[in-house]
Amino acid sequence: MSAVSVFMSSFGFGLMTAAVLAIATVGFTMQFAVTNVLNLAYGSVMINSAFVAYYFNARGMNAWVTLVFGMVTGAVVSWALNRFVFTPFQRRNLAPITVVIVALGVDLVGTFGLQAIVGGGYVSFRLAPGQEYHILGMFLSGMQLVILAICAVVLGMIHWLLKYTRLGKAMRATSANPNLARNSGVKTQMVISTTWLISGALCGLAGTVFAMNTGVFEATSAQLYIVMLLAAMFLGGPGEPYGAMFGALTIGLATEISAAYISPQYKEVVAFLALLGMLTFRPYGIFGSEKTN
Repeated sequence: MSAVSVFMSSFGFGLMTAAVLAIATVGFTMQFAVTNVLNLAYGSVMINSAFVAYYFNARGMNAWVTLVFGMVTGAVVSWALNRFVFTPFQRRNLAPITVVIVALGVDLVGTFGLQAIVGGGYVSFRLAPGQEYHILGMFLSGMQLVILAICAVVLGMIHWLLKYTRLGKAMRATSANPNLARNSGVKTQMVISTTWLISGALCGLAGTVFAMNTGVFEATSAQLYIVMLLAAMFLGGPGEPYGAMFGALTIGLATEISAAYISPQYKEVVAFLALLGMLTFRPYGIFGSEKTN
């Protein structure tokens, strides 16, 4: 295989990784922007949502229909985490690191609790990959093209939500200055709860398409995914949804192209190095502002 073929093939894998990562990172950074919670349990919610979708698929339901169950699971679990776990800790005015440690604990409980229930074996969706297409040197299956289309539609809807709706404006106001937003008549608690529902739905969707794209998965498959999420978020800028899209594209391509030329085992290492580099030289990200961090 020629060098060009290797590059374009890995570029195609990178696009797929970036598509899934973009959906996940936008939800992750929306949570952080509006609530100032670095939710390290995000990966756990992703894989739990994927297993709920898989449960219905294994009982005969169409895999694409089960995306809805994954989204609902992510939304409900995320809302419950905010309502019953993170909000009580924040009301006590504890140090932010305390909430981070709590989120890490929730992640471990969610991941290994799921493993205790479903076991340590690998499972896969009953989903045919479909016809393979050769596009500009990339080999993409019909299933992968559908995932790319889902990503494009979801990101377009998020853009519309943030730019052209009252809820989006309220979310941006709450993110910029919650006290000022509250004094201006914005129902910040309702905005925060709605944000957790929306971002949770994105988390559940990302977890399900992640499992579909991976092919086989198990309870700990998303354990290291948080590294890629953090790398993508900090690369684009913490709390910046558009920065999250850019960061996801960059990290997705970088990890898969490096896997082709170095080793697939070092994909997370590449993301971690990108995270360290951004935190060292520009901690507010490419699209972020130093004044707001």
